[in-house]
Amino acid sequence: MESFKAGYVAILGLPNSGKSTLINALLEQKLNIISDKPQTTRRKIRGILTKENYQIIFIDTPGLIHPNYLLQERMMEAVEVSAKDADVILLLQDVKEDFNGEKLLHQDFVNEVLMNLKAPKILLLNKVDLSNQDDISTLIEKQQSTNLFTKVIPISAKRNFNLTDIINSVVELIPEHPKYYPDDELTDESERFFVAEIIREKILEHYSEEVPYSSEVLIADFKEREIGKDFIEAYVIVEKESQKAIIIGKEGKAIKKLGEASRKSIEEFLQREIFLELRVKVKPKWRKDENMLNIFGYGKEK
Repeated sequence: MESFKAGYVAILGLPNSGKSTLINALLEQKLNIISDKPQTTRRKIRGILTKENYQIIFIDTPGLIHPNYLLQERMMEAVEVSAKDADVILLLQDVKEDFNGEKLLHQDFVNEVLMNLKAPKILLLNKVDLSNQDDISTLIEKQQSTNLFTKVIPISAKRNFNLTDIINSVVELIPEHPKYYPDDELTDESERFFVAEIIREKILEHYSEEVPYSSEVLIADFKEREIGKDFIEAYVIVEKESQKAIIIGKEGKAIKKLGEASRKSIEEFLQREIFLELRVKVKPKWRKDENMLNIFGYGKEK
C-alpha cells in the first residue's frame, strides 16, 4: 500500500505579493479575501488540500512588515509561529514590484528568523507573466545560486501557472504522516470567521485612506433558521467618530451599500439566504489595546 504524506506549509511574503491569491488558486476555491490594499490578511488562515496520497495544510499569513503598533506585532507573531511550525516554507517574491528580491530578502524577519529555520524553503517568483522571460531565467539562476532555497519556481498565481509544480515539490518534502483533517474539510475556521472576513473585504473595497485599516468586524449574532433567512448581526468597529460617520455615510447610504455588497457575497459563500444587520461602534485605539485585540481574536501567539 502506498504511503500517505501530510504536512503544514506556510506561505510568506511581503504585503500584496499574492499570497491569498495563491492559496485560493491552490485550493481551487476562494478561501481568503483579496484586495489591492496592503495588509489585507491579518490572521493566519489554514486551507486544507486533500488528495488520495497526501494532505497539505497551507497557511496564509499576514504580509511581512516592521510592526508599528500592537495589532501589527500580533500579526508578525502569527507569521513567526506559522513559519516555525511548518514542514515546508513557501516564500513568495513579487517580481513585478521587487524583481531582484532586495525588499523581500533584506526584510528583518527573513534575515533574522526565516533563514535560520531548518524547514526546506521554496522561493516562488510570482507574476512572471508580467516580466521578460529571459530576465526571469537569469533571475532563477541567480536565486538558485544563493543555496538558500531547496527550489526556485516561477509562477503566476493569478493565471494558475506552475501550480502543479508547487504541489509536486511540496509533496516531495512533507513527511509521511496520517491525515490531520477529514477528507471533506477545507479549513478549520468557522462560518462566523469567514462572514466577518467577507464584510472586511467589502470595507477594503468601498472605503479609502485609513478607514479600512482602522476597521474590524465582530459577529454579534449568527442564527441559522429552518424557516426563513438566517440572521446575522455584525459590528463594524472603528477608532474615531469621524470614521464612523464615513462608514455610515450621508443619510446612511454608504453603510447600506456596504451591507448590500456584503450580503450578496455572504450568501454566495454560505449558499443560502441571509438577513444582515450592520452596526458601527467606536472603540478608540483598539489596534493598540491588548484587551480589545484578545476579544477580536488577535491573542498572543504561543
